[in-house]
Amino acid sequence: MIYIDVDMVAFTIGPITIGWYGIMVTLAIVTLIAWALFSIRKDKLVTPDMVINAAIVGIPSGIIFSRFLHVLDFWDYYMANPGKIIGGEGLSIWGAVLGAAIGIWIFSVINKKFSFGHMADILAPGIILAQAIGRVGCTLNGCCYGKTTDLPWAIVYTNPSTHGPIGIPVHPTQIYEIIFNLIVFGILLLLRKRLKPDGSLFLVYLILYSIWRLGIDFIRDGTPFLFGLHEAQIVSIAVLIIAVPLLVWEVRKSWRKV
Repeated sequence: MIYIDVDMVAFTIGPITIGWYGIMVTLAIVTLIAWALFSIRKDKLVTPDMVINAAIVGIPSGIIFSRFLHVLDFWDYYMANPGKIIGGEGLSIWGAVLGAAIGIWIFSVINKKFSFGHMADILAPGIILAQAIGRVGCTLNGCCYGKTTDLPWAIVYTNPSTHGPIGIPVHPTQIYEIIFNLIVFGILLLLRKRLKPDGSLFLVYLILYSIWRLGIDFIRDGTPFLFGLHEAQIVSIAVLIIAVPLLVWEVRKSWRKV
């Protein structure tokens, strides 16, 4: 068994409490922006200003939609505690990704010089890398854990402040996802600049992560949202229904032009 005895609070500055989860989420966002700036060094279509503008739009829209999906997932609790609806302790990965994508897409519609598909392809590897970093925060925080198991690599949370079940061995689904995300990061790097048209790499990312979330949530702790499935699984199915045909359509259309 892997025992984790980590206090969720990393340190305090006066009345301000800084948690490990918040640190890792911040690091994930910084990593994504740094990845984008690094990736456009020789890009003729995207400037650093465009990346910064995308971040200015995508970060708040991602956070808002991420919080919205979290509240929707735990609707009964937040209806009983409406004062806790506005907060940052509960966020949804799918909400962050889709919320940021929608915000950046709207920005691209307004700014005609900004190509959403091209930017999305640049961001795709950085997004999955940022997710891997974010899951480190989940591991330390004790959230997003798996169902009980007797496997030798199960994790056991022992710190009283943890969000995880104290003293109960569970699947380290956060660590599973860190490994998967890093594998997908490598796949996206191999496919980068090989897929046409713009937006195809981002669609591949959406498809791979959707398949993963649809499967991993069967061994992850959570509450049924619809048809006995978790909210993330329902969102994953919806993303697959849209992304797979769209990728096939775009790739076939690109082949016809060759």
